Amino acid sequence: MKIFNTLNNRKEDFIPIEEGKVRMYVCGPTVYNYIHIGNARPMIVFDTVRRYLEYKGYDVNYVSNFTDVDDKIIAKANEEGVSAAEIAERYTKAAIADMNALNVMPATIHPKATEEIDGMIDMIQTLIDKGYAYEKNGTVFYRTRKFAGYGKLSGKNLDDLEAGARIAVDDDKEDAMDFVLWKPKKEGEPYWESPWGDGRPGWHIECSVMSNKYLGKQIDIHAGGEDLIFPHHENEIAQSEAANGTTFSNYWMHNAFLNINNHKMSKSAGNFFTVKDIAEKYPLQVLRFFMLSAHYRSPLNFSDDLMMSAKSSLERIRTAVFNLSYLENSAEETGYSAADEDFRAQLVSFKNSFEAAMEDDFNTADAISVIFEIVRLSNSYLSAQKPLSLISEAKDMIVSLCDILGIICEQDDKHDDSLPDEDIEKLINERNEARKSRDFARADSIRDELAKMGIQLEDTREGVRWKRI
Repeated sequence: MKIFNTLNNRKEDFIPIEEGKVRMYVCGPTVYNYIHIGNARPMIVFDTVRRYLEYKGYDVNYVSNFTDVDDKIIAKANEEGVSAAEIAERYTKAAIADMNALNVMPATIHPKATEEIDGMIDMIQTLIDKGYAYEKNGTVFYRTRKFAGYGKLSGKNLDDLEAGARIAVDDDKEDAMDFVLWKPKKEGEPYWESPWGDGRPGWHIECSVMSNKYLGKQIDIHAGGEDLIFPHHENEIAQSEAANGTTFSNYWMHNAFLNINNHKMSKSAGNFFTVKDIAEKYPLQVLRFFMLSAHYRSPLNFSDDLMMSAKSSLERIRTAVFNLSYLENSAEETGYSAADEDFRAQLVSFKNSFEAAMEDDFNTADAISVIFEIVRLSNSYLSAQKPLSLISEAKDMIVSLCDILGIICEQDDKHDDSLPDEDIEKLINERNEARKSRDFARADSIRDELAKMGIQLEDTREGVRWKRI
């Protein structure tokens, strides 16, 4: 298995620290509002990475945090006249609900920054004791230049950064490029006691501490959006490696940006969409399918046209699975012909191709293409006259490969049973009779009537099939 490692800017063989186990940390959202679809991309991408690793037999310890103390949370609380804790709790619950709707598996643990303050204070003190940090007037800064490896993830040079930066004047800093580990309290803000006075942590320190606590001093994979490479992940490396004296993460994975109609998403441009906004127009399984239709390191453009295309593509897969389930109910077990054996061999070949795509830096776009090849082959070859076990094998392969991607392709059994199956069959029979008598207006009206009740009809060579949608 190869992973593109941002640290070395190349694909590398994946070799975990401990055989059979993977320690993985993914930066989670700051919970000051509903998560937007840009937030959703890393959630979906790295959930899929985790799913594939588990499919390959790894025991994955997957940690993803919630930043529940931050300037944006405090600003939102002041705007609404409520506490920062109330804002954080509200939007943490909303984020979890959105992740569930996107079929993102719960992390092994979702630590919250406010519950890990003691650990942050301990790491900051360690950095002070080692000379990597200093306190001035209640603020603790990290001595960026003291860490020799600073810039190794982003490829940035400190002198170039300082020359090109617009840095607010801060007389307390020894160097303009030093960053904050602890900040003193302000009126009306949440705070905690510390050796340097009441205050709260800077943003970067929380992930270093939570990764260290729940995964250990050295981890296998650290992941997030490419916007986090600098300064957040660069600062995490500086903090963690200075405090612990060892490599922080062996592999760094970053997904590319999501654009909206070829433009950067922003509220001011009027093209800012939350996951909840999208859920009003499309099933969120469509959003997940859309996100995985491109390689995670490729920029992804969001538009209604592309979402409609994704919806149609996902429906093709679901229809194939539905048709195969229908065939299972009418086929019998028979002996395999030479052509049947060839079909089985092609299924195995497709499964190998799927795995090859995923093991080449988790190329979900190519993996989905393989699933469509299985769908195409199954649609053209399988019928009720083929062996039952062959039909089941094809269906199970499509379902299991989709499941690795977190894509649900089987009909949801949780549906409204207000119209019993026998009544549906009666209407379908009535429609068949209307078509035979060339009363196409009546046949169409029955189809429309069923569609309004969530019943989709499909005319096939084996007859009319129906499903609840």
